[in-house]
Amino acid sequence: MDARLNMFASPFAAKFLKHINSAGKVVTDSGLPATTQELVKIRASQINGCGFCLDMHTKEAAAAGETGLRLNLVAAWREATVFTDAERAALELAEQGTRIADAAGGVSDEAWANAAKHYDEDQLAALVGLIAVINAYNRMNVMVQQPAGDYQPGMFG
Repeated sequence: MDARLNMFASPFAAKFLKHINSAGKVVTDSGLPATTQELVKIRASQINGCGFCLDMHTKEAAAAGETGLRLNLVAAWREATVFTDAERAALELAEQGTRIADAAGGVSDEAWANAAKHYDEDQLAALVGLIAVINAYNRMNVMVQQPAGDYQPGMFG
């Protein structure tokens, strides 16, 4: 299977991705816990059907010590007892922020208030940025049908 467009070989795509990667690095370096960041990336990628990002972020999370049990339960986080209240709030915000077109008002006040109970203003800004960035990556990879399965942890730096 080959991608419709090789985003790694295109000079334009490389320039574009450099800027998205820079935005992602700001989030990575924020005070938002790394575990929460990976869980959010995984959940948004599940919703968007992005195999490439699921491959990357489940492997990165596992390499960082995340358990298989938690990784396997991300899609069913509401029924799982293995996530903290803060992680659950971030996953809810990720779902609503990813499915923004499915809800009449976008992210609900309840979901926002719940996240605000667990994260300070900078962390909330990081969550919003993270959800936006992973959705951008998901959409690019789904559009070009970027194959999944070959990612190795740390492959992109």
